Amino acid sequence: MLMVFLFLAVHCGGGTAPPPVVPTKKAPAAEKKTLPVPPVAEKKEVVKQEEPEFAYNPAGKPDPFKPFIQLTPEKTRPSSFLTPLQKYDLSQLKLVAIIALPEGNVALVEDQQGKGFMIKKGTAIGRRDGKVKTILKDRVVIEEAYSDIFGQAKVNEISLFLHRPEEGGES
Repeated sequence: MLMVFLFLAVHCGGGTAPPPVVPTKKAPAAEKKTLPVPPVAEKKEVVKQEEPEFAYNPAGKPDPFKPFIQLTPEKTRPSSFLTPLQKYDLSQLKLVAIIALPEGNVALVEDQQGKGFMIKKGTAIGRRDGKVKTILKDRVVIEEAYSDIFGQAKVNEISLFLHRPEEGGES
């Protein structure tokens, strides 16, 4: 039985036997050699060359502390030079009437308290330097000039519509 066990152990091990370990001989300790210390020589003064100071020249380079897109604030105007219509935002005004004249149409706008103002073509109106561009039979077109984020001049057209009372309503 011992023979069968040894036979199976040798042939069924599943791999090759590890190579035998060969002891290595250590080399004799190397003799330490002492190097002669050179005599201390006279110290020479080391002359340092002065380097020129660094100077940054920002010419042609963007300022890293400024934003890429410059948002321009709204123009501030002294209130003493504004007309009463320039003190209102366009959303606070209501178109009440349009009068057709041979010289050109005239419109009546009203503020929230009911105070009325007559406007014609070219009248300055609104807080954003708007001007009346044209007065048609059912609306007033106002142009507001502004600068976009790239600094280009743009024009915004805003229309105030005339609201007519519905038929069959109040008399």
